[in-house]
Amino acid sequence: MNAAKWRRAMNTGPTTGPTRPLPRAATQPAKPAPDPYADSSAPRWLKALWRTVSPRHVFVLALLLLVPFVASPFVTYQVAAQSLILGLIALSLSFLAGYGGIVSLAQMTVAGIAGYAVAVLGASGTASSLGWHWGLVVPLALLIAVVCSTLVGWLSVRTDGIYTIMITLAIGVAFYYLVLQNYSVFNGFQGFQKVYPPTVWGISWRSPMPFYFLCLFWALAGYFAIQWLVRTPFGIALQGTRDNARRMNSLGFNVTATRVLAYAVSGLLAGVGGVLLVWYNGLISPGSVGTGWLINVLVIAVLGGMKHPIGAFLGAIVFILLQTFAIDLIDRERFNLVIGGVFLAIVLFSPDGLLGLWAKLRMHFGPSQVLTSTTQRR
Repeated sequence: MNAAKWRRAMNTGPTTGPTRPLPRAATQPAKPAPDPYADSSAPRWLKALWRTVSPRHVFVLALLLLVPFVASPFVTYQVAAQSLILGLIALSLSFLAGYGGIVSLAQMTVAGIAGYAVAVLGASGTASSLGWHWGLVVPLALLIAVVCSTLVGWLSVRTDGIYTIMITLAIGVAFYYLVLQNYSVFNGFQGFQKVYPPTVWGISWRSPMPFYFLCLFWALAGYFAIQWLVRTPFGIALQGTRDNARRMNSLGFNVTATRVLAYAVSGLLAGVGGVLLVWYNGLISPGSVGTGWLINVLVIAVLGGMKHPIGAFLGAIVFILLQTFAIDLIDRERFNLVIGGVFLAIVLFSPDGLLGLWAKLRMHFGPSQVLTSTTQRR
């Protein structure tokens, strides 16, 4: 049987009634939407930003800019600013887990390393601090955080699943006991006090409104950086290693180097969050990098949804609201019980977090579902 007879035989078969040709639109591939920025002379990074920003981003940004003007200083500083900081640290975990398939419990450890670097190298209420200028201290703290995160990645990328979790957890616990027992550098269990943000251009960045805008700037920078990065060749290669590392290796990609670089990027995000966190608290101690906070970052990322960068900030808002106002209803000692209950409820009903739950509600009650129901009734 030649090829022509074979194609005719495959195209014929039992039918239950007359067949109609498909519409022309169904037989032709859909044309991609025209790019309105293709002929623009703007730089490539600006075109990528334009493609990333949507009307909902503008709406959310407007709300975030209005928060310190309509809310009290307590809400601005204790709730909003803290949510942005923890969301930035959780974003580093969401980037690793959502796009790289790597669940690391050492993200708060990396943030704590940056915070301790600011306290040790900068000015604080402890005599062991070196008192260097903040303009030198902050870049050095971020560099140390990136290097340490890269080392963590180099140690753990050759494992997978539960083994990666256990290695990163062991690193976090080891750093906790190091700062707890070392007095010459980390000042032991007392930590460092009076680690405040500097006064720049006559603005005290410790005040609620300036500090909130400082946190908002870096949170937006981290969010849009991740949104841009996952569309680059590196981001696509990282997602390929998440889906099938063996096939990416056979195609010529260095899977180990890709994952280690992802750890370095996450270390930069966590380092920025660690610097802001030590300025927010005004102190840092071993309790800031304890096992409880290692787990809390994971809880925040899972609550919002690990597959979405915005989910880290959404989970942080829920976590901080429960932490701030749950004590009015229950004892402070039972806060972990409330967080655990909310965590279990979200995971059981929506493995993709709150954003996944919202997507399910839109699918069931959105306009498309209403249109489908109307069509079926007709």
